[in-house]
Amino acid sequence: MLLHRTARVKSSWRRVASVFSAATLGIGLLAGCGSGSSDDSSDDNGDDSTPAAAAGAFPVTVEHAFGSTEITKAPERVVSVGYTDDQAILALGTKPVGMVDQYPNPPGQSPDINTQWPWVKDEWGDTRPEVVMKNGDSGPNYEKIAALRPDLIIAVYSEIDQAAYGKLSKIAPTVGRTKAEKEPFSAPWQDNAVHIAKALGKEAEGEKLVQGIQDKLDAARDAHPEWADQTAVALSWYKDSVAPFTTTDVRGRIVTGIGFKGRTEIDEIADGSFYTVLSPERIDLVDVDRIFVINDRADQAELKRFELFANLTAVKDGKVSYLLDSEGPAVGAAMSQSTLLSLPYAIDKIVESVG
Repeated sequence: MLLHRTARVKSSWRRVASVFSAATLGIGLLAGCGSGSSDDSSDDNGDDSTPAAAAGAFPVTVEHAFGSTEITKAPERVVSVGYTDDQAILALGTKPVGMVDQYPNPPGQSPDINTQWPWVKDEWGDTRPEVVMKNGDSGPNYEKIAALRPDLIIAVYSEIDQAAYGKLSKIAPTVGRTKAEKEPFSAPWQDNAVHIAKALGKEAEGEKLVQGIQDKLDAARDAHPEWADQTAVALSWYKDSVAPFTTTDVRGRIVTGIGFKGRTEIDEIADGSFYTVLSPERIDLVDVDRIFVINDRADQAELKRFELFANLTAVKDGKVSYLLDSEGPAVGAAMSQSTLLSLPYAIDKIVESVG
């Protein structure tokens, strides 16, 4: 399965992110981005049409990790440089003209899988955004971004640095990750969603959407009070090892969000990363009450053959939810993305998997 958002900062395999399959796990996360401004536009097909701007309250100033950005009017051409930022933008009524290809598109498949997830397909409709970066690239394609003539660049769920931000800022006004985020990809999904909503002049709408998802999480928790006494982890099989996600990673936050206790010891050995790879002698860290495995079929099969995993109590007791990543219902992808669009879908499927 894809280890989306393989951070270049520490050991990498990512969104991303999200994003864990052997095919994509080893790819490095993308590098920086920034912002600038432009009024003219052309879509990804070279068409000069301009998407309708979503109404919002402007002007607005957004403070972020690289400073502050003023957006004077409703943006009409938005480029997403964060791994999953496109989905928050979509949820708030705007179709980005450019986005990151978080999951590698299967050879010969069209349209791009990243526009075809069950939770985004209807929102994208027939629109096909330009890919301005692929998972594993060293950074965004600045020339492509400039050619799209954006009037706003969103780089929130991203590992961009100050230098990349500077380059992007010369193209269009750019909003970086939240000011409070210490490590890339560690901000709560709620903060990212509202941060993006503010940049679009729709902070109140973003807060309302976030509350709707929080209500859904609370409903799952209330319906299953027994989970409060159980510890759970989300993990993947990566490079012949068990790789659990931290409680601060988006996948870990869903697990605790529906009511399970997280394994904070994993956070300690991950040392700021969103996951860690366990040595055989530390398999005890995932010897918990409930396990959520995020992998596609081939990797799931490999994990099941791993004797140390097979001997865990949760595995023997059938307390494992095997969630396909990019295949089938793609529940793993929905978890890894953890956006305003994917979370309602992910929560329903995860709760259903526990039974």
